Amino acid sequence: MDDRIGQSEREPVARSDGDRAISLSVVVPAHNEAGSIAGTVVGIRSALEAASIEHEVIVVDDASTDDTEPIVTGLAARDPRVRYYRSHHPRGFGFTVRSGLDMFAGDAVAIVMADGSDDPNDLVRYHTVLQEGYDCAFGSRFVRGATVQDYPGAKLVLNRIVNWGIRVLFRSGYNDTTNAFKAYRREVIETVQPLLSNHFNLTVELPLKAIVRGHSYRVVPISWRNRTAGTSKLSLREMGSRYAFIVLYVLLERTLSRGDYRRRPHIPEHDEPASVGGAPDLRA
Repeated sequence: MDDRIGQSEREPVARSDGDRAISLSVVVPAHNEAGSIAGTVVGIRSALEAASIEHEVIVVDDASTDDTEPIVTGLAARDPRVRYYRSHHPRGFGFTVRSGLDMFAGDAVAIVMADGSDDPNDLVRYHTVLQEGYDCAFGSRFVRGATVQDYPGAKLVLNRIVNWGIRVLFRSGYNDTTNAFKAYRREVIETVQPLLSNHFNLTVELPLKAIVRGHSYRVVPISWRNRTAGTSKLSLREMGSRYAFIVLYVLLERTLSRGDYRRRPHIPEHDEPASVGGAPDLRA
């Protein structure tokens, strides 16, 4: 086990995966990322291929007007593990991720930013966590063993304030909820439905619902670097109220729903192996 992997707040339940390897889908939402998307996709493929992890890379295009589409379709034409889709939802980061969550084929799914800020090698650590039986692998840029390069100062201060507030409200030990880069087993994506967020607030809706609805997780120190091409699509002024809405929505569920939406562990009968997401064959 990688000694950089930290402790979780909720331990996994026993699973019947046995020695079967979990297949991983990687959803990459992209809007006008021609300057970085090729490097992001190639980096993901290289890291997962080197670790012998069955996988697919799904680039979901959020109405790009630059060369994002021809770049990715070119990669897909040469590599069957790469898939390109135009989002079937209206524009918006959350809508784009949700399009990818509608179509992924793996036992688990990770969300990776198209701008190259996430380290593809951390996907291997996420996969290890999921393979151990955890429902979720949550990355943190702000724990021992993590590295951060060139984070804009004002955004960093605001990030720490928002994440501190979320941590206090939910009495959680996790300190990087707003970061999109996380991985979930298929059953988690099914449990957290319906998803409400159309924009970047999806980055907090997914993990908070997973925690509140009873899924296990482990926190992994990750590496992050600021983008070197293109421009950020996150508007702090527009997102503030949307983040607040989702945080309060999930907090109300946690406080008032009496556990109505918490997952119910499946207990297989007659020693039949439990399936997570149908175990699709990504080798085809």
